[in-house]
Amino acid sequence: MSSPWRLLRIVRWLLATLVVATMVLLIWGADLLIATDPMPSHVDSAVVLQGSIVAEKARMAGAMSFLQRGIADRVLLIVPKESYWGQAIPPIARAYIERTYGADFASRVDFCETSAEVNSTRQEAQAALACVEEHHWRSIMVVTSNYHTRRARVLWRGTIRQHDPGVNVSIEGIADPEFQTPWWRHRQSAKIWLAESLKLAWTMLGG
Repeated sequence: MSSPWRLLRIVRWLLATLVVATMVLLIWGADLLIATDPMPSHVDSAVVLQGSIVAEKARMAGAMSFLQRGIADRVLLIVPKESYWGQAIPPIARAYIERTYGADFASRVDFCETSAEVNSTRQEAQAALACVEEHHWRSIMVVTSNYHTRRARVLWRGTIRQHDPGVNVSIEGIADPEFQTPWWRHRQSAKIWLAESLKLAWTMLGG
């Protein structure tokens, strides 16, 4: 076979591989980001990770559902110490929770305040673990957006294994209105998928 024909055959195989890979990502791309753990029958606390305003409300609603159903004894809400304008976050958050879920359930919500230097899931896990240990909890459910579950599971279990292997952790993903499926049909979802995929790859490489 001459060189031009051999080169053409290679190009065809490469194009076919690219098409197949693209189809796989379009159909199953979201599954690369989503991890599922068996639902525990009981945990000491459901830990709500920080996110956008929309994501935070969805995650909070999921955690409060676990509290109301008796799966979690308490809810731990991770929040920054203050807002952009210097306001303390916990009083504002507690007032919202009381209005939305009632005073009884709001009394079972704890706050874990983080500094401005905490700006990654790994750092958030390290900061939150200190709060978990302060409450002497031995089983927790990390509640986050579904697209964030695989990376969160890797980072949280790695952090706990390194600092306090006696804590049992499971990950629970909540449907996030900002991440719709199929992800490639929605601009916001596509942005989230690309950013989260890159972060997951970086995490898996040890970054």
